[in-house]
Amino acid sequence: MVDISVKTEFYVATGWPPVEERIRVLKYGPMFAVFDRYGNIRSTGLGEHGIYYEGTRFLSRLTLSLGETPPMFLSSCVRSDNSLFSADLTNVDILSGDKVSLPRGTIHLVRSRLLWDGVCFEQLRLTNYGTSTVHVPLRIEFAADFADIFEVRGVTRARRGRRLPDIVDEDRVTLRYVGLDKVIRCAHLCCSPAPARISGSHVVMDAELEPRETTKFQFTVQCGHSPPTTAGAFDTALSAVASEAVATQSGACAVRTSNHQFNDWLSRSLADVHMMTMGNPETDYPYAGVPWFSTVFGRDGIITALECLWLNPRIARGVLQYLAATQAIEHDPPKEADPGKIVHETRHGEMAALGEIPFGRYYGSVDSTPLFIMLAGALYERTADLDFIRALWPHIDMALSWIDLYGDLDGDGFVEYQRRSSKGLLHQGWKDSSDSVFHADGTLAESPIALCEVQGYVYSAKKQAALLARALGDPYKAQLLESQAESLKKKFEEVFWCEDLSTYALALDRHKQPCRVRTSNAGHCLYTRVASPAKAERTAQVLLADDSFSGWGVRTVSSLEKKYNPISYHNGSVWPHDNALLAAGLANYGLTQPAAVLMDALFEVSSFFEMNRLPELLCGLHRRSGEGPTLYPVACSPQAWSAGSAFMLLGASLGLSLDANERRIALSRPRLPDSLSYVRIEGLQLADSSVDLLVERRAQNIHVEILRQSGRVDLVVSD
Repeated sequence: MVDISVKTEFYVATGWPPVEERIRVLKYGPMFAVFDRYGNIRSTGLGEHGIYYEGTRFLSRLTLSLGETPPMFLSSCVRSDNSLFSADLTNVDILSGDKVSLPRGTIHLVRSRLLWDGVCFEQLRLTNYGTSTVHVPLRIEFAADFADIFEVRGVTRARRGRRLPDIVDEDRVTLRYVGLDKVIRCAHLCCSPAPARISGSHVVMDAELEPRETTKFQFTVQCGHSPPTTAGAFDTALSAVASEAVATQSGACAVRTSNHQFNDWLSRSLADVHMMTMGNPETDYPYAGVPWFSTVFGRDGIITALECLWLNPRIARGVLQYLAATQAIEHDPPKEADPGKIVHETRHGEMAALGEIPFGRYYGSVDSTPLFIMLAGALYERTADLDFIRALWPHIDMALSWIDLYGDLDGDGFVEYQRRSSKGLLHQGWKDSSDSVFHADGTLAESPIALCEVQGYVYSAKKQAALLARALGDPYKAQLLESQAESLKKKFEEVFWCEDLSTYALALDRHKQPCRVRTSNAGHCLYTRVASPAKAERTAQVLLADDSFSGWGVRTVSSLEKKYNPISYHNGSVWPHDNALLAAGLANYGLTQPAAVLMDALFEVSSFFEMNRLPELLCGLHRRSGEGPTLYPVACSPQAWSAGSAFMLLGASLGLSLDANERRIALSRPRLPDSLSYVRIEGLQLADSSVDLLVERRAQNIHVEILRQSGRVDLVVSD
């Protein structure tokens, strides 16, 4: 029997197996929609279907039928830039007695949907390909449960708010709910032209079509807390979303390779990062993932920004600005906040407003604060924008103070975490499952806990802050930070290294006993360069051995460990962002060939998933010949840091680094996997200069050349 007491209350419950249905996803700002390939929202599988806005499901049912009969599916897709969903549908055979009155395939129905500015726009276009006039009644059924996203995830509430009476007008219906937070949430459904029949549960729109005649209906769902505004026309909204999708890409270089499928993966990844960013009130900040994490997460935003930094520094600026603006300035134990700490998560739903969950603005992550400093340093190296860093420095300094004053709970020189809120997260690193930190015998570690990767983040944060302090004219501060970083590195090597395992311990528990297990966390120590070169190479060998490398990527936990479970969330699964950081770590020590192997493995994973979209994670089952990877059942897809991993993996394989101050592009031991013969990077910006690069395999060698150059840039290639 499984002890469910160790399960966190914020676990994504799975009380029924997911249906074998490929879902479709749209997102714009704080609104997202999850539905089936027909475009229908139904209560099936995990029950995640719906139209959501600011943490609440405003519509829990939305189904379309031709009269009393569901349409027949032909095809559906989401446009490559994620702006529009379209489904091609047709009628089944319609019987009149024992005769077919309307043969199947007579009516072509194109169902199109997009999200923009708090409104779901839907257009229904019908064409009669028959030889006689037909009457087609379109019936749309709908319902609203106004469930908080955490209720959808499985959290049971003792009390809920109440539904208010529906308001039904000639062309619109308003579904209303007043929460326990006293906020009235409304779903305004509007039809154009006005329907033939309308109620609080359905509308019927009649179409009379001559042969070859086409007609259109529009249907909008506007979500919010206030009276509806004029939503505007479908075509106007589509044009606005498409234009914004183009604008969001400004400043990004273009990447093309010899492999068309690889290009599709890169294009999908870039489009997904943009979708997770577009329309957000937090400018240029990517939300974490749909459906469960479509909001700001400090850690996720920072890592996504790091992954995409060489491609486009715009996201990094947005992430740093928002996190600086929301940095904690006082002690608040229920929120796990202390001065200088960087936010972990924000939520806007009813349960967050009432404090039923602590995540309205929650600071319970141990790593977001040093990662914030790391990103600031990386952005400066990428852009040489000293004015931006000067404005940000007070927040960097506060973050450094948090590390020294509040991060090290017991004064042992390591940064630890311990939950202070009974409603907060038990574990506060990126592996935040309740059973994710354990000893070799399987017993769970007791807090306070010092994770190995967090010590690496702190080391890197102080090294980066030293560079920034020196650039800002404070050599004393820089020297102090460098000294602290080197002292931490020395102590880390002494305490965390496990000679018999040839890797770093996962963590230290409250008794300062190391969790001597082989995990992917050690790979992050390569990313931050806290590992010595000799031990980095040994750690890499452990991570790439068969017990850790599944064939699809490096597992979070080795198959040799007691708590290994390849279909668990954190104890044996494969996470793309984790592998991207690991690949970047390998490249830091010149191990670009294994980095290219990891990139190739994740590329192959993408080819098995619809739209070439890497999910949040996949199961860590060992790769079997002729078979694809196994999807984790409740993985978010899209997930921002999974999408961004493609670019960090590529940069790692190329050994790519950019230094705007020196106007230098360096490729150290660049490698290409067998699936690629060349990579072409166009419009790579460095300060006020721009270059086009070609990296090409010629025989057994890698050739690099500048194809176009504007301004001064030095290219350094080493092997």
